[in-house]
Amino acid sequence: MVKIYGIKNCGSVKKAIDFFMNKKIDYEFIDFKKTPPSLEKIQEWAERSSLEALLNKKGTTYKKLELKNKTLTPPLIQDYLLKEPMLIKRPVVEAKNKIFIGFDSEKYEEIQC
Repeated sequence: MVKIYGIKNCGSVKKAIDFFMNKKIDYEFIDFKKTPPSLEKIQEWAERSSLEALLNKKGTTYKKLELKNKTLTPPLIQDYLLKEPMLIKRPVVEAKNKIFIGFDSEKYEEIQC
């Protein structure tokens, strides 16, 4: 089953949910606000991708925390992602032992195969 992590009011998350609904692919939605990702989950995602890829540099939380001007080492990024889940680029989609960060319908097509 596909797992979609994010927040309900995020446009990219809504597009991902619509994509899977339209393709009639079962999914489970995990809301960051109700169930923030654990350290283990963040580490798992980072191993499959990277901490840098998980960090949403375009979001308001990134700007609010003024992270652009800070030296962000991998341990520091991990700490920020754990403490501030809104810093995670959304959606994070897990399917078929793969991880997809951000909305990408072309990559989601791989899930159907």
